[in-house]
Amino acid sequence: MVEIGTFNRLQVVKRVDFGVYVDGEEYDTILLPKRYVPENCDIGDWIDVFLYFDSEDLLIATTQKPKAQVGDCAFLKVVDINHAGAFVDWGLPKDLLVPYNEQQKPMEVGYSYVVHVFYDQNSDRIAASTKLSHYLDEEPVWLKPKQAVNLLIAGRTELGYKAVIDNKYLGLIFRSDAFRSLKIGERLPGFVKTIRRDGKVDLLISQASLQGDHDLGEQIIQHLRDNDGQSSLSDKSPPDDIYRLFKVSKKKYKQALGTLYKSKRIVIEPGKITLLD
Repeated sequence: MVEIGTFNRLQVVKRVDFGVYVDGEEYDTILLPKRYVPENCDIGDWIDVFLYFDSEDLLIATTQKPKAQVGDCAFLKVVDINHAGAFVDWGLPKDLLVPYNEQQKPMEVGYSYVVHVFYDQNSDRIAASTKLSHYLDEEPVWLKPKQAVNLLIAGRTELGYKAVIDNKYLGLIFRSDAFRSLKIGERLPGFVKTIRRDGKVDLLISQASLQGDHDLGEQIIQHLRDNDGQSSLSDKSPPDDIYRLFKVSKKKYKQALGTLYKSKRIVIEPGKITLLD
């Protein structure tokens, strides 16, 4: 089945001076313009092409790879605005429309936003939306605690950061679990921290936090042993310095130091910690 807005493997059925036509099945034949035709391509060959609508709203094929396909979320820049909405650059000659009714807030030229790309069969067009909750599940039943996921930071909230999970779901990274300032549009690996009673997902961006304070404590001890029993990375150190070395938040690090101190394994002094083992 041919799908618009994605890559399809289609057969070349006709050659013309300005390109080749591929068999679009229910969409009849579809033009692949000459500049995108692979070298030595001939009738009968099967090629991978992306299908979208050109500036005249005709279905066309390309071998160019867009920045996002239908079903994807991506961080795209607004390059124009007119009566129809905002247009974002998705790597193809015709920019991608974000209609006004699909904008969470008014978009501005020169700024980038996380959008979800969709194909509207009623209007027969590919478009995008910043209203992610309309397209992504906020109460997924397929995710489980400690599951590894891919994240796209989509926005900031009072509690932390909204993140797209594997292009399908929405979750939250609490500020205390973020360890560092996260950028909108940033992609990074993460883990499911917990599934709340309401079905919503809390996330982590570091596996170290899933291992617990005990493992972190042992990492700190090993760090001290590797550095002649002392470290300048104290409970007063900047969060970014702590994250750079241990990939955890300052709060987690201070908790682990407290546990080691109470168990008489370290001494905490202004600007340094010392190993007692």
